[in-house]
Amino acid sequence: MGGTFRIRKKRIFYKDFRRVETSTPVFFGKDKAGQIEYYIPMSTDAAWLDLYPEHTFNAYALYLKRLYGRSVYRVAVDAGFSCPNRGKTRSHPGCTYCDEYGSRAPYLGHGGSLEEQIEGAIKFLKNRYGAEDYILYFQAFSSTFGSVEDCRAIYDRALRLAPFKELVVSTRPDCISVDIADLLDSYVKPDMKVWVELGLQSASDTTLKRIRRGHTVATFTEAYRLLKGKGINVAVHLIFGLPGEGSREIRKTVSFMSGLAPDGIKIHNLHIPRDTAIHREFLAGELVVPSPQRHLEYVIQGLELLPPETIIMRLTCDTPPERLVFPGHFWEKSRFYAAVREEMRKRNTWQGRCYSPER
Repeated sequence: MGGTFRIRKKRIFYKDFRRVETSTPVFFGKDKAGQIEYYIPMSTDAAWLDLYPEHTFNAYALYLKRLYGRSVYRVAVDAGFSCPNRGKTRSHPGCTYCDEYGSRAPYLGHGGSLEEQIEGAIKFLKNRYGAEDYILYFQAFSSTFGSVEDCRAIYDRALRLAPFKELVVSTRPDCISVDIADLLDSYVKPDMKVWVELGLQSASDTTLKRIRRGHTVATFTEAYRLLKGKGINVAVHLIFGLPGEGSREIRKTVSFMSGLAPDGIKIHNLHIPRDTAIHREFLAGELVVPSPQRHLEYVIQGLELLPPETIIMRLTCDTPPERLVFPGHFWEKSRFYAAVREEMRKRNTWQGRCYSPER
C-alpha cells in the first residue's frame, strides 16, 4: 500500500497494520511496545464497505464511542465572549455570514448564567438522549477573545459545574497567542482532553477578504502550529460553497488542510442566516447557494482528500429555521449523512482514498 500515517507525533507504517476480526472490522496500528496506538475504520474492500457503510468516513460519534465506550454529549455554552470583528459588545459588523447569535446552540434560548446554561443543557440531554457523559463546549463567538485571567476564570467556573470529560473551545486564529495556548495546555490531564475548534473557512485570502474574516491564511497557519506545538487537539471549521468558490477552490482548501493533518474537521454548507451581510448579497442576486446534492458532491470530494485519521465532526449546518433564510429545505442531518455514506459505498470510495502524506 505504501505511505505512512502521522499519528500523535509518531509515524506508523501501513505494513504495521493488520486486519483483525471483530464485530466491527477495523485496522489496528501498534507501537513498538505492542500497544494499540490507533485504529482506522477504512478499507479498500468494496464488500466490507457494503457491510459497514458507516465506516466510509471517520465520524465523530463513532470516535467518541470508541474512546469512551458509549455516547458522550456536548454541553454548549455562551460565556459572553465576543470576537475582533464584532467588538467587545458584539455590536460591530462581523463576518458576512455571522448573525447576532454567533453560532450559539439553539437550545440555549436567550441564554442565562453559565450555571443556568449548563444545568439546562444537561437536563435537556438527559431527557432526550439519556446522556451520562459530557463535554464542555464554549461554542458562541470566539471563546479566547479576552485576557488570560478572564478566560481562566470563565473556564474554571464552568468546569466546576459538572464532571466533564473534555474541554472544547471554539475561536478564531487571531485570538490565539502564546499565553492563551499555554493556558489551554494547562487544562490537559490524563482524564481531560482539550480541543480548540479553529475557524478557517477557506484557504483563499481572496475569499477571506470577501467574507470579512479579518485574518489571513498565514495567521491561521501560525495559530494552528502554535496549538499543535503544545499538543492540543485542533479541529478546523470550513465552509463549502462560499461566494466565488466551486469544486476547484474547495479541493484546494481541503488539500491545504490535508497537508496539516488536523485532528478534526467541521464542514458547513453555505447557508443564509437572517439579517446578515450575506443575506443582503443573496437578496441582490450576488451569490448562489449550493443545493444538498451539490454539497454532497463537495463533501465526498473533500473526504477523499483528507487523512483517514482526521475525525469528521460535522458535514452540515443546523441553524434553526427561524434564523435561516436559505436553503429553506436542506436535508436533515441524519438523511444527509446516510446519503453521503450510501453514495460513497456505491462509488467504492472512502475518506483518505486520494490522500497523500507526501503532498
